[in-house]
Amino acid sequence: MERRDRPAVATFYADAALEAGAHVELDESATQHAKARRVNAGDPIHVTNGRGAIAHGTLERLTRGSALVSLETVNTVPMPPRLRLFVPVADRERMLWLAEKSAELAVSEWQPVAFHRSASVSPKGQGDAFMRKARARMVGAIEQSGGAWLPELCPERSLDDALVRANEVAAQRFLFERGGESLVTKRPQAADAMIGPEGGIEQEERMLIVDRHGWLPVSLGDTTLRFETAGVIAAGLLRGLMANA
Repeated sequence: MERRDRPAVATFYADAALEAGAHVELDESATQHAKARRVNAGDPIHVTNGRGAIAHGTLERLTRGSALVSLETVNTVPMPPRLRLFVPVADRERMLWLAEKSAELAVSEWQPVAFHRSASVSPKGQGDAFMRKARARMVGAIEQSGGAWLPELCPERSLDDALVRANEVAAQRFLFERGGESLVTKRPQAADAMIGPEGGIEQEERMLIVDRHGWLPVSLGDTTLRFETAGVIAAGLLRGLMANA
């Protein structure tokens, strides 16, 4: 007799409302993921829509270009505390890596910022094609991690525009740099984290961020980190601090 209580073998993403008893068609990317994971018709799987719903179901059909899932139960996962990550427009591949890790860490919003030093980077992560790749990396990350929430991928902004937009939502705001305060004493309910570009932010930019907009300089240690390393550590630390707030 077939058992329906077996643990799911994989998680797949579907941009759809998930309801118990419904059937969901997976897109081509998810179908390829199913084949790579060697998932077969009849296997139990999870489906996440990146908007807080995770469904348990069964893969009913898998063909060359499509997959159909029968949903059995749906769980709603509460949205985690808001965590917005302001990242520099920088090297394309390193930005894509950070986008992936940001999804694993349940970053709420991913905001690329054009700093002065961003202008000299090549090839840099910007444009529609890059945003599609970043989105695909994030989707792959929540499938791998079983996450329920997909980060909002925001369009590139100038530093001025990004700072103005940040002020629209209440949060504790941290600028990560060497020589700042210790982060571990903070207990934010919601947080914004800004990571500067390779070579550091310029003094004029720092005055805008810290003096005019009131971001708090905090440190991740005594060494200079690459922006993607700083971004991952910052997001991970803040997630842990907010969980214990």
